[in-house]
Amino acid sequence: TLAIHAAQPPDASTGAVIPALHLATTYAQEAVGQHKGFDYSRTGNPTRSVLEATLATLEGATRGFCFASGMAAEDAVLRGLRPGDNLLIPNDAYGGTWRLIARVYGEIGVSATPVDLTRSDAVASQWKPSTKLVWVESPSNPLLQIADIGA
Repeated sequence: TLAIHAAQPPDASTGAVIPALHLATTYAQEAVGQHKGFDYSRTGNPTRSVLEATLATLEGATRGFCFASGMAAEDAVLRGLRPGDNLLIPNDAYGGTWRLIARVYGEIGVSATPVDLTRSDAVASQWKPSTKLVWVESPSNPLLQIADIGA
C-alpha cells in the first residue's frame, strides 16, 4: 500500500526495505557547515525525514512536518498570528493550548474567542474581522466533543 512504500526506497547499501532507525545525535561534517544533509538531530535526522515524506505523500502534500510534542506543533501553527489577530478556540480546548495562547500569544496582542465547535452557527456568530484562525480539536480534549469540520 501507499503507506508502507511512500518515500521509502530500499536502503542503497543494505537493500533493507524498512527504513532504519537512526539514533545518532550528531553527524560527521566534511568542513564547518558542510554536511551530507544532517548535522544535529534537533534540526533533522534520516528517520524523521522518512516519516515526514511518508506523511506528506499520504496527504498529497509537498512537505510534512513532525514535532517532538503536540505543543511544539501548536506553537508552529500559531506563529503565523500577529498582534491584533483573533482566533476562535473550542470552549473545551486542551488546557495547555489555553495556557500557550493566553501566556504567550495574549502577551503579544493576539486574542482568543471561545466557541462551541459542535455548533456551526456558533462559529459564524463569533467571527470577527480580525479572526485569522479557527482552532479545531476533534475529538476535543478533555470532553471528546466532535466538531463538524465540514460545516
